[in-house]
Amino acid sequence: MDSNIRNHLKALVQISIIDRDFGEPERTYVYTIGKANKIPEEEIDGIVKEVLESKDNEDVNFAGLMTEERFDYLYDIVQLMKIDGEVFLTEIKYCEGIAEKLGYDRKVVKKMASRIYSDPAITGNREALMKEASKHLK
Repeated sequence: MDSNIRNHLKALVQISIIDRDFGEPERTYVYTIGKANKIPEEEIDGIVKEVLESKDNEDVNFAGLMTEERFDYLYDIVQLMKIDGEVFLTEIKYCEGIAEKLGYDRKVVKKMASRIYSDPAITGNREALMKEASKHLK
């Protein structure tokens, strides 16, 4: 499996459990992203189990990602943060930390969160969102 996809899924699971609840909306989103990237369900199960059993969040490495891939990560973590309809300060801080690791200013999380809806079926204008996010690249 591509290590970038593995890292992406690990980051998504990590943000999913920050509020101590890996609920159905989060689980569905993580598996949807995994399957969209042609990751077998058993492999996704393994990643989820690994993160859930881990005592500490492992540092996720985003080296070597292209700009569009960085945006996809950012978009997915913000979407996942909002998917259960509750946003906790710990989730915001985690997203801001990931945004920085992706090369963005922390403020991008607030900008993106205001324009990404909690329902994945309602998508914003990705091009406009990507353009807005690129203003926050360091």
